[in-house]
Amino acid sequence: MTMILFYEKPGCTNNTKQKLLLAAAGHKVCAKSLLTENWTAERLMTFFGTRPVAEWFNRSSPKVKSGEVVPEQMQADKALEMMLADPLLIRRPLIVADGRYEVGFESTLIESWLGLTNKDKQDLETCVKIHETKPYPEPDKTIKNKSKKLKTNLQKSPQNPRAKNIALRAA
Repeated sequence: MTMILFYEKPGCTNNTKQKLLLAAAGHKVCAKSLLTENWTAERLMTFFGTRPVAEWFNRSSPKVKSGEVVPEQMQADKALEMMLADPLLIRRPLIVADGRYEVGFESTLIESWLGLTNKDKQDLETCVKIHETKPYPEPDKTIKNKSKKLKTNLQKSPQNPRAKNIALRAA
């Protein structure tokens, strides 16, 4: 049994599956939030090692999916700066076991390192959820018009005891 420190995004479906596979293989998993950890560039680099900068990124991050961040065009120092500001950009999980540090959950690497077998050969890294990257739509103009019309009708209504107050506030 190996003690595994597992930095995850809490609630992530794939991170949950990954932890279950590790535990089922007899490992003890200590999960921590990747989002609330006090990261430094030096600490992150222990996980990234000699990997190319583009492999440091979470491809399911809204900023990557929208094209706002293009991992292949990033220099290491800028990538680390952005990740420290927005941990959702960090590829996950970050794993520490037996003094070794790794990023991601690549089946072949995990199998050889931790003796884990992903029997279904399912992709356990790509996020299965759809992240909305568009800004919220503008409020419907018909709603604004209906609201304005309703306010006007209330002001004119003789049965409305508050009509006088509404009219005074509108003026």
